[in-house]
Amino acid sequence: MSATLVIEASRGWSPLRLKELWAYRELIYFLAWRDVKVRYKQTALGILWAVFQPFMTMVVFSVFFGALAGIPSDGLPYPLFALAALVPWMFFSNAVGTAAGSLLGNATLLTRVYFPRLAIPIAGIAAAAVDLVCTLGVFALVAGYFRHAPGASLFLLPCVVVVAAVVALGVGIWLAALTARFRDVRYLIPFFLQLWLFATPVAYPSSLVPARWQTLYALNPMVGVIDGFRSVLLGQPDMSFARLAWAAAVGMVVLVTGALVFRRIERTLADSV
Repeated sequence: MSATLVIEASRGWSPLRLKELWAYRELIYFLAWRDVKVRYKQTALGILWAVFQPFMTMVVFSVFFGALAGIPSDGLPYPLFALAALVPWMFFSNAVGTAAGSLLGNATLLTRVYFPRLAIPIAGIAAAAVDLVCTLGVFALVAGYFRHAPGASLFLLPCVVVVAAVVALGVGIWLAALTARFRDVRYLIPFFLQLWLFATPVAYPSSLVPARWQTLYALNPMVGVIDGFRSVLLGQPDMSFARLAWAAAVGMVVLVTGALVFRRIERTLADSV
């Protein structure tokens, strides 16, 4: 007699089935690589868009915020100061945007084949990591132009990248679940990310925020991520490990709660998309 596999919808706040996700790791890799190829398919510059976008954003920030507005840059050339923050921010923004719309973009796949649905937003985060590598390459070139060496703190780069990925994955899973249930959310995401950009020290140093607001300001996990990247890439000795640890803690809370909500919505996901 042949065995029959019965697939049941998840019940309530069921376990996240991390072992099942690990078993489908090759699928996550395939989906991530497919997202990268589709994103730059039939474009004139191809993968160079991952280089062109952060470079031009750095130029715009340097002109308007650095030259015209005169925003301080902690004694560093403003282009280098801005780009050190644009590296993690563009990874976060691209990852969240990709993960948020990933379920709707894979609606056909969701209704025909069984696999852990969390694999889709996770693949979106992994695809954004390719752009992160390209952006780091741009930063290395700009740092070379200004003859700036990062120093020994560069070995901490994997730590801050992991924290950034945790925050991006948590927010991305939350938005993916909400977008699958409420279509209006996808129209709010660009506005949401734009507001978040100005609430994060990308164009300005976090020291510019008054001391009485620093505790409230640090509730934004991307503050710790941006400051961490600046400390590592620019070789600044005053890296706030407490703020980075807080960002990691907030990111984990967002990730776990987002995954639990996602599992609850997964029961009716095929009907929603």
